[in-house]
Amino acid sequence: MRLRTVLAAFAAGLAAAATPTAAGPAAAHPATENACSPSVSVDRFSDALDKTTFDGVFVGNLSALARDPDGSLAALSDRSSLFRLDARTLAPEKVVPLADESGAPLDSEGLVVDRDGTRLVTSETEPSVRRYGRDGEILDRLPVPSALLVAPAGRATANQTFEGLTLLPGGRTLLASMEYAIAGDAPGVVRFQTWTRTRGDRFRLAAQYAYRTDAGLGVPEVQALSDGRLLVLERGFTAGVGNTVRLYLADPRRATDTAGIEHLTGQEGVRPVRKTLLTDLVTCPSLGATAGQPQPNPLLDNIEGMAVTGRGRGGLRVLLVSDDNQNAAQTTRFLLLRVRVRPDPAIVAEG
Repeated sequence: MRLRTVLAAFAAGLAAAATPTAAGPAAAHPATENACSPSVSVDRFSDALDKTTFDGVFVGNLSALARDPDGSLAALSDRSSLFRLDARTLAPEKVVPLADESGAPLDSEGLVVDRDGTRLVTSETEPSVRRYGRDGEILDRLPVPSALLVAPAGRATANQTFEGLTLLPGGRTLLASMEYAIAGDAPGVVRFQTWTRTRGDRFRLAAQYAYRTDAGLGVPEVQALSDGRLLVLERGFTAGVGNTVRLYLADPRRATDTAGIEHLTGQEGVRPVRKTLLTDLVTCPSLGATAGQPQPNPLLDNIEGMAVTGRGRGGLRVLLVSDDNQNAAQTTRFLLLRVRVRPDPAIVAEG
């Protein structure tokens, strides 16, 4: 099937997810169709961009997704390429190269498109957070706590640093998630770092929070919801078995600020970010997907990017993408989920 035809079919699913349906059981409980759990269902998937190129650039290694104010979808490759995709069809429309101040490539992992269209991009190399213009020029670089730098400058491990990036409601607070624990912290205790926006759209260091992952898993992505809670992806890989991908609802608002705590060892008095499992994606229907390597569910791959693209009758529309690592045994795969999140009781009570 041609790329255009496959993309059109996936686009039809994106549109259907936002279109009210006729009255009846399916309309009343749309999340029960292709259910992964009571809170999550999978609408469809697309491998149409797998092992393709655009303007001579490989379309893969995708590590983050973000909605753009211009109506398009931004997709970040960890090989220093930023793609603009048609938000409805996912067809590539533009690619912009990214680099650091010396012109060296990034290990680009996290992405936020700010309200003015500039891009905030993390790199795992140092790690770093930089602001880029639409055409890839560097506009700013945010401060990073010394402990989160890669050793020997800090206590982080290479390729285990800033993976997720999101702006909290109101746009004043930026949050980045470390993928794994830093040296001296308990295994599985991941730090979430925040910055507060100041004049001129600059950002200063702010609170830091502890988030506990499931055993053996890391955090590749976070996305803020309108009430201040987060969708958090946890992911792992076991050779000969495949990927584990779990989606959590997390609440950082009552967590302890750990910025001044040198070692997080599970000590009393530290309230971590609370989390609630929404689904383990292994429970999703496979929808006829195939995998090039062992997987507990052939729908799974190295899921790394996530964006909330809207809201329909079935709940939030959440788009996931996998990083194929430019590996023949892995796939660049988009998954469209519907996620139902219960209202926050605290906010309901305040209202």
